[in-house]
Amino acid sequence: MTTIRVLIADDQMMVRQGFTVLLNAEPGIEVVGQAVDGLDAVAKVAELAPDVVLMDIRMPELDGIEATRRLTDPAGATVKVLVLTTFDLDEYVYEALRAGASGFLLKDASAAELAQAVRVVAAGDALLAPSITKRLIAEFSRTTSVPRAPLKDRVGELTERETEVLSLIAQGLSNAEIAERLVVAEQTVKTHVSRILVKLGLRDRTQAAVFAYETGLVRPSGY
Repeated sequence: MTTIRVLIADDQMMVRQGFTVLLNAEPGIEVVGQAVDGLDAVAKVAELAPDVVLMDIRMPELDGIEATRRLTDPAGATVKVLVLTTFDLDEYVYEALRAGASGFLLKDASAAELAQAVRVVAAGDALLAPSITKRLIAEFSRTTSVPRAPLKDRVGELTERETEVLSLIAQGLSNAEIAERLVVAEQTVKTHVSRILVKLGLRDRTQAAVFAYETGLVRPSGY
């Protein structure tokens, strides 16, 4: 089993220590370091090369949003960021997703939820808490009424089926659910998802969902 290396970035010592204890008790997960603010997080990622960063949003020196952007923007960046928040519809969470975060988690999550979130984000194969993440993306996409043209042009690089799969990803459907909807094998859906991410230069399904909303491919409705 490959061990998932985790860095915890939070300006509260109790939060860092608490999450460290919880995660180190989980098989296949190791906390390799802690960071006290955004600048420290960027430096520690360069030093320790973790797979996943648990990133608080509100921190001194450099906030979690800008730290996330610095960590995920560079070409070839592989670290995944999981944002920590107190409120599930915090507007800053959506900004963090736009900046490159792969998902978010409430700070009062249970040990099992925390470990599962780290595994999901490390694997990059599912939206984190689909119902909540979808609602948050849709809610804050309302403020982006005009699709971003440079992004919209990139949709044309997808085939008709890939565009359909991207739309379903943005609606929070899993690979199994997409396969059932389209009456195809789940492995076929996985192949489509991989091609979508490569063609659009996206890192995971969460970024694909954000992309779909921001290009106007999927319109928020019913929220």
